[in-house]
Amino acid sequence: MKTNQGVIIYTNASIISMLQRFSDISIILLSTFLVSTIVSDRISLQNWLFAFISLSIFQMIGGITDFYRSWRGVSFRVEMQLLIRNWLLSVIFSAGILSIFPSLFIGLKYHIIWLCVSLLGFLFARISIRAVVRYLRKLGYNSRRVVVVGDSVAGFHLIDSIMNAPWLGLNVVGYYTLEGKKISKEYDKLNINSLGDINKLIESARSCNIDKVYIALPMHESELINNILTELSDTTCTVLLVPDIFTFNLLQSRSEMVNGIPVISLYDTPMSGINMIIKRIEDVTLSLLIILLISPLLLLISCVVKTTSPGPVIFKQKRYGIDGKAIDVWKFRSMSVMENGDNVIQARKGDSRITPVGAFLRRTSLDELPQFFNVVKGDMSIVGPRPHAVAHNEQYRKLIKGYMLRHKMKPGITGWAQINGWRGETETLEKMEKRIEFDLFYIQNWSVWLDCKIIFLTIFKGFVNKSAY
Repeated sequence: MKTNQGVIIYTNASIISMLQRFSDISIILLSTFLVSTIVSDRISLQNWLFAFISLSIFQMIGGITDFYRSWRGVSFRVEMQLLIRNWLLSVIFSAGILSIFPSLFIGLKYHIIWLCVSLLGFLFARISIRAVVRYLRKLGYNSRRVVVVGDSVAGFHLIDSIMNAPWLGLNVVGYYTLEGKKISKEYDKLNINSLGDINKLIESARSCNIDKVYIALPMHESELINNILTELSDTTCTVLLVPDIFTFNLLQSRSEMVNGIPVISLYDTPMSGINMIIKRIEDVTLSLLIILLISPLLLLISCVVKTTSPGPVIFKQKRYGIDGKAIDVWKFRSMSVMENGDNVIQARKGDSRITPVGAFLRRTSLDELPQFFNVVKGDMSIVGPRPHAVAHNEQYRKLIKGYMLRHKMKPGITGWAQINGWRGETETLEKMEKRIEFDLFYIQNWSVWLDCKIIFLTIFKGFVNKSAY
């Protein structure tokens, strides 16, 4: 069909759904053939019966969970999570059938290999289908013509996101605004068409020139939104509501269902599900390796601290950990006093409390090395917002908006703020505000790759700092 954007071949999503089903069926049958040939050198009726039972169960679960649908705009991770969950459910049901009909049991070795081979096949097929569909969508195939109603910040972010992801197959025709309302200057940056007011939207929708309508109006326009929905109910457009959440300061915002009720988290942690497991594996593995490598240095520093000044080698100070819960943070003692109460004075240049050895340890951050044991214990992470003394937390939470949000993750030995120079003494409120800004940026943008980048840069930038006293 022709549009003002040129010729776009509109491929029905059911073809992709059929392709997904066909690939899954083929993989189960092919896995049965390959594993049967490798393990037992023959394919018996028993093998095929088990394969067809598993296939039927997998297809049934896929239908119930809406697995064979368009994954346009949905992350690959979410698709893989549902795939693995469906496959594991299928395996559990199949195992139940095997227990009822033990004659179908072929052998533990066969079933384990078959499970692994088929799962790898599913992953490969889904990756391949995604790659092909993305390529075709970039060429204009399987596209959907979409418009945005409203010129809110949410609408701007949506259009910008779509235009930077051509593989979604969403062709933004333009946007509609309220009659007489000023158009946001932000939209001028996007180089898209202003298509008129709401009346023009209804006319275009009834003419079947639009596939999807994204309503991005402020929350206080609920009456107008209802009127638009009433008019669009006389069309075949898919209508989606874009929540006006950008009016808030967000931290790891995402949507979820609570017993069937959709909710949107505004302040949340990235450390949930698989992210939490990956982060913990990263922390424990690296910490144990580092402790092993630096154990001679730890022993040397312990001896020097013990012999050069009276007092314990390790200083334990109360800090706030994840969710604001108190933890004991370990450091090599660098002062002649050990403040750990409601009135902790921050170290300053030329501070008389700091021992000569302590000055060197603090300047080179070697006093922080015992915190790798905190990481192994689970109180801290290698990368995260640096923990502050309890007294400083209580002071700054009253002065800096969003200060306590930095405790949505475990405190770290190093962090995004530290490698960007925001460490050491914070003699002004502005310096602490800047440190918190970098901490929240890290939480909002957390990834394994960002952790790796911070760890790498810490080696060159994070140890010695002129602001560390």
